[in-house]
Amino acid sequence: MNLMCPVCREQLILQEKTWRCIHQHSYDQAKQGYVNLHVVQHKHSKTPGDTPEAVAARRRFLSAGFYQKLQQKIVDVIQPLDLLSAIDIGCGEGYYTQAIAQQIPHLIAVDIAKSAVQIAAKQDRQRQVTWVVGTGAILPVQDQSLQLCSSFFSPLPKAEMLRVLQPQGYLLVATPAPQHLLAMRHALFDEVKPHEPEKFVQQLAPEFQLLEQFLICDQLQLNQQQLQDLIAMTPYAWKAKAELRTVLEQQAQFSVEAQFCLYLFQKSSGPIR
Repeated sequence: MNLMCPVCREQLILQEKTWRCIHQHSYDQAKQGYVNLHVVQHKHSKTPGDTPEAVAARRRFLSAGFYQKLQQKIVDVIQPLDLLSAIDIGCGEGYYTQAIAQQIPHLIAVDIAKSAVQIAAKQDRQRQVTWVVGTGAILPVQDQSLQLCSSFFSPLPKAEMLRVLQPQGYLLVATPAPQHLLAMRHALFDEVKPHEPEKFVQQLAPEFQLLEQFLICDQLQLNQQQLQDLIAMTPYAWKAKAELRTVLEQQAQFSVEAQFCLYLFQKSSGPIR
């Protein structure tokens, strides 16, 4: 894989269990199978990214089969592209990454949350994916080395994605649709504004051309633990008023609709403005 040294930006080569560049900067591969390329000079906090509690909640929730419709649609979109290399930005504990790995042989997955990458790498017993602790602000791969960037509910580092993608490379983005988890948001907030997925399309133009877009809807029937996990894995966990969250978490059953927008873009061949 074309991993890049975060210090000097030269290519990293795996020698036994250490990633090393020509300047002898070295990064040991952890026993779980990941490498930490989030160097201290790029950190803005001691433990960046999702908390271990949020990661654990998301893993329980997704393991129960929720959001499977989105996972399958991601596979359906990627399959006909017939790609060899990709990076999954903000991979979390690897729910969508593992599905992509069945379609793309050379796959790098990066997340800023070390606890999430640890779980993802530990689950990947066949070592199908190169798991990296790192930041989207400096993607740990070399220039124009990949055919696809994917980002699901994660920030979109536009300049970095343009740098690492080959000409005509693809970008796959999943983001909440306007009515996503609307009933839950009404229970947690006094004022609810619809999500604005179209803003991503505008932000990515003109360097990325929109090829396809899809709306995925899924009605969720949650028990109390699943509801608590869904709240804990979203930003609502710390944005909502504590008293409203407490009332909602006491519900024994809860019905809510998940709605996602999935966008497939292609890197424009024209000049970058």
